[in-house]
Amino acid sequence: MEHSMKTMMFTFHKFTGDKCYVTKEDLRVLMEMEFPGCLESQKDTVAEDKITKDLDQCRDDQVGFQSFFLLVAGLTVTCYDL
Repeated sequence: MEHSMKTMMFTFHKFTGDKCYVTKEDLRVLMEMEFPGCLESQKDTVAEDKITKDLDQCRDDQVGFQSFFLLVAGLTVTCYDL
């Protein structure tokens, strides 16, 4: 489990660079590259926009690690239920 945590942190920081957040576009690319199986059937861009807006709690077009982690947790539960 600890290895998984480190992998999540490394992956997030790989996409953020010197920033501590990802933009909507960064998040889209990250999701396409890192979660292709989970998103394969999801072609609803409206749902994708809603998810991004829900994660961007401050409405500043930035998603921090805490929100990213919640997204990963939600995807994990969804994939587990399938």
